[in-house]
Amino acid sequence: MNFLERFIEATAWTMEKPQAYGPFHLIFTFVGLAICVLLAYLLRHTGKKGNRIVLVSVGVFLMITEVYKQLFYFYHIGKGSYEWWIFPFQLCSVPMYLCVIAPFLKEGKVHDMMYKFMTTFNLLGGLMAFIEPSGIVHEYWTLTLHAFIWHMMLVFVGFYLIASGRGAKTLKDYRNGVYMFLVLAAIAFVINLIFWIPSEGTIKMFYVGPAISPLAVFKNIAETFGWYVNTPIYLLAVCLGAFIVFLPVYLYERRKAKKQP
Repeated sequence: MNFLERFIEATAWTMEKPQAYGPFHLIFTFVGLAICVLLAYLLRHTGKKGNRIVLVSVGVFLMITEVYKQLFYFYHIGKGSYEWWIFPFQLCSVPMYLCVIAPFLKEGKVHDMMYKFMTTFNLLGGLMAFIEPSGIVHEYWTLTLHAFIWHMMLVFVGFYLIASGRGAKTLKDYRNGVYMFLVLAAIAFVINLIFWIPSEGTIKMFYVGPAISPLAVFKNIAETFGWYVNTPIYLLAVCLGAFIVFLPVYLYERRKAKKQP
């Protein structure tokens, strides 16, 4: 047993899975949201350098904790076998990369797409994890805390970028977020194809196929009509969800613009 394996085994503290809308879930959610709002407000005036520090700090933190999660699943849960379904390229995984890349890009189309994506689609993913928490509760303290903190960080990044004026405000901004989402979904599909055989069909990045989606409703569609029918429906549904998240900011910005002389 090597050092990493010993470390993972030493931190595999078991717990009873927190119940949806139980004390653990509710306390963490409301306290976490309050902290996110407060930090976003306090950091709303960050300049270019400050913004880079904030986002890179978040990105590095996510990367470090993701390494722990990957090792945990490899050594403790997989017993030396890789769990392909946790390959780090899900919708809620990509901020780990974008937070590190986006602040160093020159302002332009790609830069804008990344920022708008994080304030629409990633904010949606972070919020949905707490609305329907079955995917973030585990039988181990470290995995549960990792999942809860991870998704709350996505919420913070979304709130922070909106508060600092870098988030999606217009319909054009929303479209740029959609473009980024579709590009990432296409990359996820290619990853699924590349690792389809090594994973024995268990890899499901972005749930776009060819594996059957495990998500409620979409699983039934995929099993009945095929993944190729489910995928465009799923993509449209996610885009709609991101629009709902974006809508309050859009309406607020329009109202503010009308009040200006």
